[in-house]
Amino acid sequence: MEFFKGNDLADAYPYTISNNKLEPFLARIRTAARPERLGQDLLAKWGFTASNDRAMPPLLRTLGFLNQNNGPTPFYDRLRDINDWKFVLAERLREAYSDLFSIDPNIYKAPEHEIKGAMTRITGKDEETVKRYLSTFRTLAALAKFESRVMNEETVVKNPESTNAPTKPFEHVAQTTHQPARKSEYHYNIQIHLPVTTDITVYNAIFRSLKDNLGM
Repeated sequence: MEFFKGNDLADAYPYTISNNKLEPFLARIRTAARPERLGQDLLAKWGFTASNDRAMPPLLRTLGFLNQNNGPTPFYDRLRDINDWKFVLAERLREAYSDLFSIDPNIYKAPEHEIKGAMTRITGKDEETVKRYLSTFRTLAALAKFESRVMNEETVVKNPESTNAPTKPFEHVAQTTHQPARKSEYHYNIQIHLPVTTDITVYNAIFRSLKDNLGM
């Protein structure tokens, strides 16, 4: 597996032939205990025994989830968090593919031919190699969540007046105002919700009731 270091212009990108195993591999990381070292022995113990699966630890190293000794980094710990792993994966992809994201911050949404063209220009590799780069990038990007986190709806203060209760025909809100050297007075704001009807007698009855009961 080829990979590059740092944020310099890449002449190679990480890739794995086992792209279909990336999702179950990341899922295994979330369910397994945090290892001291994620090497080939542990990989086999987890059930990833194919020769192409050996590219998984180098891929994690490139993305910053493992150090050079295959030991977990703080990013690995976030990768084990069911609520955080998609976000940290997006963060690490932006870092590892920083040259791509400098071309287009939303490169992960771009059509395949545009991403492929950018990778070809940056790396100078042959078409077959670029296809491998592209496949791994698109697989990882599809698993990541690049959007910003949203506030948990439980923390949002809801408007107590926002209800689904049916509106009553007559509603009024009593408010008190206080002015210096004057007695307090009550002011009534009357809200009339008229029913939808073509029968004029309904409206006449409503306004007649207002006049008789409220002195309007």
